[in-house]
Amino acid sequence: LLLPPPPAEPPKKATPCKRCRELVDKFNQGMVDTAKKNFGGGNTAWEEKSLSKYESSEVRLLEITEGLCGSSDFECHSLLEEHEGHLEAWWLRLKKDFPDLFEWFCVKTLKVCCSPGTYGPDCLACQGGSQRPCSGNGHCSGDGSRQGDGSCQCHLGYQGATCSDCTDGYFSSLRNETHSVCTACDGSCKTCTGPSNKDCGQCAEGWAQEDGACVDVDECAAETPPCGDQQYCENVNGSFACEECDSTCVGCTGKGPGHCKECVPGYTKESGQCADIDECARPEKACTRQNENCYNTPGSFVCVCPEGFEDTEDACVQTQAPGGEVAEGDPTRQPSREDL
Repeated sequence: LLLPPPPAEPPKKATPCKRCRELVDKFNQGMVDTAKKNFGGGNTAWEEKSLSKYESSEVRLLEITEGLCGSSDFECHSLLEEHEGHLEAWWLRLKKDFPDLFEWFCVKTLKVCCSPGTYGPDCLACQGGSQRPCSGNGHCSGDGSRQGDGSCQCHLGYQGATCSDCTDGYFSSLRNETHSVCTACDGSCKTCTGPSNKDCGQCAEGWAQEDGACVDVDECAAETPPCGDQQYCENVNGSFACEECDSTCVGCTGKGPGHCKECVPGYTKESGQCADIDECARPEKACTRQNENCYNTPGSFVCVCPEGFEDTEDACVQTQAPGGEVAEGDPTRQPSREDL
Protein backbone atom coordinates (compact mmCIF):
# COMPACT_ATOMS: atom_id res chain seq x y z
CA LEU A 1 0.00 0.00 0.00
CA LEU A 2 1.16 3.50 -0.76
CA LEU A 3 1.31 5.53 2.41
CA PRO A 4 0.47 9.23 2.26
CA PRO A 5 3.52 11.48 2.53
CA PRO A 6 4.18 12.90 5.99
CA PRO A 7 2.74 16.36 6.49
CA ALA A 8 5.23 19.07 5.58
CA GLU A 9 6.54 21.08 8.49
CA PRO A 10 5.28 24.66 8.37
CA PRO A 11 8.08 27.10 7.57
CA LYS A 12 9.50 28.83 10.63
CA LYS A 13 8.11 32.31 11.02
CA ALA A 14 10.74 34.99 10.61
CA THR A 15 11.58 36.90 13.80
CA PRO A 16 10.92 40.65 13.92
CA CYS A 17 14.69 41.20 13.82
CA LYS A 18 15.11 39.06 10.73
CA ARG A 19 12.26 40.87 8.93
CA CYS A 20 13.76 44.24 9.84
CA ARG A 21 17.23 43.17 8.70
CA GLU A 22 15.85 41.92 5.37
CA LEU A 23 14.07 45.24 4.79
CA VAL A 24 17.26 47.17 5.54
CA ASP A 25 19.30 44.91 3.25
CA LYS A 26 16.83 45.56 0.41
CA PHE A 27 16.93 49.30 1.13
CA ASN A 28 20.73 49.33 1.01
CA GLN A 29 20.64 47.38 -2.26
CA GLY A 30 18.14 49.91 -3.59
CA MET A 31 20.61 52.69 -2.77
CA VAL A 32 23.27 50.85 -4.78
CA ASP A 33 20.91 50.25 -7.71
CA THR A 34 19.82 53.92 -7.89
CA ALA A 35 23.29 55.44 -7.46
CA LYS A 36 24.02 57.73 -10.46
CA LYS A 37 20.84 56.50 -12.12
CA ASN A 38 20.10 58.12 -15.50
CA PHE A 39 23.44 59.92 -15.52
CA GLY A 40 26.62 59.41 -17.50
CA GLY A 41 28.09 60.53 -20.80
CA GLY A 42 26.81 64.13 -20.86
CA ASN A 43 27.64 67.54 -19.43
CA THR A 44 29.74 66.61 -16.40
CA ALA A 45 29.24 69.88 -14.51
CA TRP A 46 25.48 69.73 -15.04
CA GLU A 47 25.40 66.05 -14.05
CA GLU A 48 27.28 66.65 -10.80
CA LYS A 49 24.90 69.47 -9.86
CA SER A 50 21.84 67.43 -10.78
CA LEU A 51 23.23 64.26 -9.17
CA SER A 52 23.80 65.98 -5.84
CA LYS A 53 20.12 66.93 -5.83
CA TYR A 54 18.94 63.45 -6.87
CA GLU A 55 21.21 61.70 -4.34
CA SER A 56 19.12 62.74 -1.32
CA SER A 57 15.86 63.50 -3.10
CA GLU A 58 12.39 62.20 -2.35
CA VAL A 59 12.29 60.97 -5.95
CA ARG A 60 15.14 58.58 -5.25
CA LEU A 61 13.58 57.52 -1.92
CA LEU A 62 10.36 56.69 -3.75
CA GLU A 63 12.25 54.63 -6.34
CA ILE A 64 13.98 52.69 -3.55
CA THR A 65 10.84 52.01 -1.49
CA GLU A 66 8.83 50.95 -4.53
CA GLY A 67 11.27 48.09 -5.14
CA LEU A 68 11.58 46.89 -1.53
CA CYS A 69 8.80 44.29 -1.39
CA GLY A 70 7.68 41.59 -3.77
CA SER A 71 4.03 41.66 -4.85
CA SER A 72 3.13 38.66 -2.63
CA ASP A 73 5.35 39.55 0.36
CA PHE A 74 2.61 40.61 2.77
CA GLU A 75 4.90 40.86 5.83
CA CYS A 76 7.33 43.14 3.98
CA HIS A 77 4.52 45.42 2.77
CA SER A 78 3.03 45.52 6.28
CA LEU A 79 6.38 46.43 7.88
CA LEU A 80 7.07 49.10 5.24
CA GLU A 81 3.61 50.64 5.58
CA GLU A 82 3.90 50.75 9.38
CA HIS A 83 7.34 52.37 9.43
CA GLU A 84 7.58 54.30 6.16
CA GLY A 85 7.63 57.55 8.16
CA HIS A 86 10.76 56.42 10.02
CA LEU A 87 12.55 55.57 6.78
CA GLU A 88 11.57 58.91 5.26
CA ALA A 89 12.81 60.81 8.35
CA TRP A 90 16.14 58.96 8.24
CA TRP A 91 16.52 59.58 4.50
CA LEU A 92 15.74 63.30 4.58
CA ARG A 93 17.17 64.43 7.94
CA LEU A 94 19.13 61.78 9.88
CA LYS A 95 21.21 59.88 7.33
CA LYS A 96 24.37 61.96 7.81
CA ASP A 97 24.31 61.67 11.60
CA PHE A 98 23.34 57.96 11.57
CA PRO A 99 24.82 56.41 8.41
CA ASP A 100 24.20 52.80 9.58
CA LEU A 101 20.52 52.29 8.74
CA PHE A 102 20.36 48.89 10.47
CA GLU A 103 21.73 50.24 13.75
CA TRP A 104 19.44 53.31 13.68
CA PHE A 105 16.27 51.62 12.40
CA CYS A 106 16.31 48.03 13.77
CA VAL A 107 18.37 48.48 16.97
CA LYS A 108 17.78 52.04 18.22
CA THR A 109 14.34 52.92 16.80
CA LEU A 110 12.26 49.74 16.50
CA LYS A 111 14.32 47.88 19.14
CA VAL A 112 13.79 44.48 17.51
CA CYS A 113 17.51 43.71 17.02
CA CYS A 114 20.74 44.16 18.95
CA SER A 115 24.15 45.26 17.77
CA PRO A 116 26.54 42.41 16.83
CA GLY A 117 28.04 40.76 19.91
CA THR A 118 25.02 41.50 22.12
CA TYR A 119 21.79 39.64 22.83
CA GLY A 120 18.46 39.61 24.66
CA PRO A 121 15.87 42.24 25.57
CA ASP A 122 18.53 44.60 26.97
CA CYS A 123 21.24 43.87 24.36
CA LEU A 124 23.78 42.62 26.90
CA ALA A 125 27.29 41.58 25.84
CA CYS A 126 27.71 37.93 24.81
CA GLN A 127 29.98 35.58 26.78
CA GLY A 128 33.56 36.64 26.07
CA GLY A 129 32.56 40.26 25.31
CA SER A 130 30.80 41.96 22.42
CA GLN A 131 34.03 42.55 20.45
CA ARG A 132 34.96 38.83 20.18
CA PRO A 133 32.00 36.77 21.43
CA CYS A 134 32.94 33.23 22.49
CA SER A 135 36.63 34.07 21.84
CA GLY A 136 35.84 33.89 18.13
CA ASN A 137 35.54 30.10 18.50
CA GLY A 138 31.79 29.69 18.77
CA HIS A 139 28.35 31.22 18.29
CA CYS A 140 26.64 33.37 20.90
CA SER A 141 23.01 32.36 21.49
CA GLY A 142 20.84 35.29 20.37
CA ASP A 143 23.74 37.26 18.90
CA GLY A 144 22.36 40.38 17.22
CA SER A 145 18.78 39.75 18.31
CA ARG A 146 16.53 40.44 21.27
CA GLN A 147 16.47 36.70 21.97
CA GLY A 148 18.79 33.99 23.37
CA ASP A 149 20.73 33.76 26.61
CA GLY A 150 24.20 34.82 25.45
CA SER A 151 25.74 31.38 26.05
CA CYS A 152 28.30 29.96 23.65
CA GLN A 153 27.87 27.04 21.30
CA CYS A 154 31.52 26.19 20.58
CA HIS A 155 33.00 25.18 17.23
CA LEU A 156 34.58 21.72 16.85
CA GLY A 157 37.65 21.33 19.07
CA TYR A 158 36.67 24.03 21.58
CA GLN A 159 34.88 23.95 24.93
CA GLY A 160 34.27 26.04 28.04
CA ALA A 161 32.00 29.00 28.82
CA THR A 162 33.87 31.23 26.35
CA CYS A 163 35.14 28.47 24.00
CA SER A 164 38.75 29.16 24.97
CA ASP A 165 39.64 25.58 26.06
CA CYS A 166 40.46 22.58 23.86
CA THR A 167 38.49 19.32 23.80
CA ASP A 168 40.08 15.85 23.78
CA GLY A 169 41.79 15.28 20.44
CA TYR A 170 42.98 18.92 20.19
CA PHE A 171 45.87 20.88 21.70
CA SER A 172 46.40 24.58 22.34
CA SER A 173 48.65 25.85 19.53
CA LEU A 174 48.15 29.54 20.41
CA ARG A 175 46.90 31.23 23.56
CA ASN A 176 47.20 34.85 24.67
CA GLU A 177 44.99 37.52 26.20
CA THR A 178 42.79 37.84 23.11
CA HIS A 179 43.09 34.60 21.13
CA SER A 180 42.90 30.86 21.76
CA VAL A 181 43.58 28.43 18.91
CA CYS A 182 43.08 24.66 19.19
CA THR A 183 44.63 22.33 16.61
CA ALA A 184 43.78 18.66 15.99
CA CYS A 185 46.06 16.01 17.52
CA ASP A 186 47.58 13.20 15.47
CA GLY A 187 44.97 10.49 14.82
CA SER A 188 46.79 8.13 17.20
CA CYS A 189 46.23 10.42 20.21
CA LYS A 190 43.25 10.77 22.55
CA THR A 191 44.94 13.73 24.26
CA CYS A 192 48.13 15.51 23.23
CA THR A 193 50.41 18.48 23.69
CA GLY A 194 51.57 18.74 20.07
CA PRO A 195 50.90 17.59 16.51
CA SER A 196 52.82 14.27 16.24
CA ASN A 197 52.26 10.74 17.56
CA LYS A 198 55.11 11.38 20.04
CA ASP A 199 53.14 14.22 21.68
CA CYS A 200 50.26 12.03 22.90
CA GLY A 201 49.20 12.19 26.55
CA GLN A 202 46.95 9.17 25.99
CA CYS A 203 46.68 6.94 22.95
CA ALA A 204 43.39 6.66 21.10
CA GLU A 205 41.55 3.32 21.07
CA GLY A 206 43.33 0.90 18.73
CA TRP A 207 46.74 2.47 19.39
CA ALA A 208 49.37 1.70 22.08
CA GLN A 209 52.50 3.34 23.51
CA GLU A 210 55.70 1.99 22.03
CA ASP A 211 59.13 3.67 22.31
CA GLY A 212 57.55 6.95 23.38
CA ALA A 213 55.00 7.11 20.56
CA CYS A 214 51.49 5.83 19.89
CA VAL A 215 51.57 3.08 17.24
CA ASP A 216 48.79 1.08 15.64
CA VAL A 217 47.76 -2.17 17.34
CA ASP A 218 47.59 -5.06 14.86
CA GLU A 219 44.40 -6.76 16.05
CA CYS A 220 44.77 -9.36 13.29
CA ALA A 221 47.93 -10.71 14.95
CA ALA A 222 46.09 -11.55 18.20
CA GLU A 223 46.37 -15.11 19.48
CA THR A 224 42.60 -15.50 19.16
CA PRO A 225 41.56 -14.25 15.69
CA PRO A 226 38.90 -11.53 15.90
CA CYS A 227 37.02 -12.70 12.78
CA GLY A 228 34.79 -15.69 11.96
CA ASP A 229 35.83 -19.01 10.40
CA GLN A 230 34.81 -17.93 6.89
CA GLN A 231 36.42 -14.48 7.17
CA TYR A 232 39.90 -13.01 7.06
CA CYS A 233 41.19 -10.06 9.07
CA GLU A 234 42.53 -6.83 7.55
CA ASN A 235 44.34 -4.44 9.86
CA VAL A 236 43.62 -0.69 9.45
CA ASN A 237 44.90 2.28 11.44
CA GLY A 238 43.35 2.14 14.90
CA SER A 239 41.06 -0.79 14.07
CA PHE A 240 40.52 -3.84 11.83
CA ALA A 241 37.98 -5.19 9.34
CA CYS A 242 36.59 -8.70 8.82
CA GLU A 243 36.15 -9.61 5.13
CA GLU A 244 34.40 -12.65 3.67
CA CYS A 245 36.53 -15.48 2.24
CA ASP A 246 36.22 -16.47 -1.42
CA SER A 247 33.30 -18.84 -2.08
CA THR A 248 35.76 -21.62 -3.00
CA CYS A 249 37.45 -21.54 0.42
CA VAL A 250 37.02 -23.38 3.68
CA GLY A 251 38.77 -20.78 5.83
CA CYS A 252 41.28 -18.32 4.36
CA THR A 253 44.13 -15.95 5.11
CA GLY A 254 43.28 -13.23 2.57
CA LYS A 255 41.25 -12.18 -0.46
CA GLY A 256 40.58 -14.49 -3.42
CA PRO A 257 40.89 -18.23 -4.17
CA GLY A 258 44.68 -18.07 -3.79
CA HIS A 259 44.42 -17.58 0.00
CA CYS A 260 42.21 -20.55 0.88
CA LYS A 261 43.27 -22.77 3.77
CA GLU A 262 41.24 -25.61 2.25
CA CYS A 263 38.90 -25.89 -0.73
CA VAL A 264 35.17 -26.57 -0.67
CA PRO A 265 34.01 -29.92 -2.16
CA GLY A 266 34.29 -29.89 -5.96
CA TYR A 267 37.46 -27.77 -5.90
CA THR A 268 41.13 -28.62 -5.46
CA LYS A 269 44.38 -26.71 -5.08
CA GLU A 270 46.04 -25.99 -8.45
CA SER A 271 49.02 -23.64 -8.73
CA GLY A 272 48.32 -22.43 -5.20
CA GLN A 273 44.63 -21.64 -5.56
CA CYS A 274 41.32 -23.47 -5.43
CA ALA A 275 40.16 -24.48 -8.92
CA ASP A 276 37.11 -26.38 -10.09
CA ILE A 277 37.49 -30.16 -10.49
CA ASP A 278 36.30 -31.42 -13.90
CA GLU A 279 34.62 -34.60 -12.75
CA CYS A 280 33.68 -35.48 -16.34
CA ALA A 281 37.34 -35.65 -17.43
CA ARG A 282 38.39 -38.20 -14.84
CA PRO A 283 39.32 -41.76 -15.96
CA GLU A 284 36.56 -43.24 -13.84
CA LYS A 285 33.13 -42.34 -15.16
CA ALA A 286 31.16 -39.85 -13.09
CA CYS A 287 27.93 -40.78 -14.91
CA THR A 288 27.47 -44.55 -14.77
CA ARG A 289 24.21 -45.21 -16.65
CA GLN A 290 24.42 -46.46 -20.23
CA ASN A 291 24.32 -43.73 -22.95
CA GLU A 292 24.41 -40.97 -20.29
CA ASN A 293 26.30 -37.70 -20.94
CA CYS A 294 28.35 -35.87 -18.25
CA TYR A 295 28.54 -32.08 -18.04
CA ASN A 296 30.87 -30.23 -15.69
CA THR A 297 29.50 -27.37 -13.54
CA PRO A 298 31.33 -25.10 -11.02
CA GLY A 299 32.05 -27.34 -8.05
CA SER A 300 30.03 -30.26 -9.37
CA PHE A 301 28.64 -32.01 -12.49
CA VAL A 302 25.33 -33.17 -13.99
CA CYS A 303 24.32 -36.39 -15.79
CA VAL A 304 21.83 -35.93 -18.66
CA CYS A 305 20.29 -38.30 -21.19
CA PRO A 306 20.87 -37.21 -24.81
CA GLU A 307 18.06 -36.02 -27.06
CA GLY A 308 15.96 -38.99 -28.22
CA PHE A 309 16.65 -40.92 -25.01
CA GLU A 310 14.56 -41.17 -21.89
CA ASP A 311 15.56 -41.71 -18.28
CA THR A 312 15.20 -45.05 -16.62
CA GLU A 313 16.69 -46.21 -13.36
CA ASP A 314 19.62 -48.01 -14.98
CA ALA A 315 20.09 -46.42 -18.40
CA CYS A 316 19.16 -43.83 -20.98
CA VAL A 317 16.83 -45.75 -23.29
CA GLN A 318 16.28 -44.73 -26.91
CA THR A 319 12.68 -43.71 -27.50
CA GLN A 320 10.36 -45.23 -30.19
CA ALA A 321 9.37 -42.90 -33.03
CA PRO A 322 5.83 -43.10 -34.62
CA GLY A 323 5.58 -46.24 -36.81
CA GLY A 324 7.64 -48.30 -34.41
CA GLU A 325 11.03 -47.02 -35.55
CA VAL A 326 13.61 -46.07 -32.98
CA ALA A 327 14.10 -42.27 -32.92
CA GLU A 328 17.57 -41.16 -33.78
CA GLY A 329 19.22 -39.30 -31.00
CA ASP A 330 22.49 -37.55 -30.58
CA PRO A 331 24.25 -38.81 -27.45
CA THR A 332 26.69 -35.92 -27.66
CA ARG A 333 24.20 -33.06 -27.80
CA GLN A 334 24.56 -30.14 -25.35
CA PRO A 335 21.94 -30.15 -22.59
CA SER A 336 19.19 -27.58 -22.60
CA ARG A 337 18.40 -25.33 -19.65
CA GLU A 338 15.52 -27.70 -18.76
CA ASP A 339 17.96 -30.65 -18.58
CA LEU A 340 20.19 -28.86 -16.12
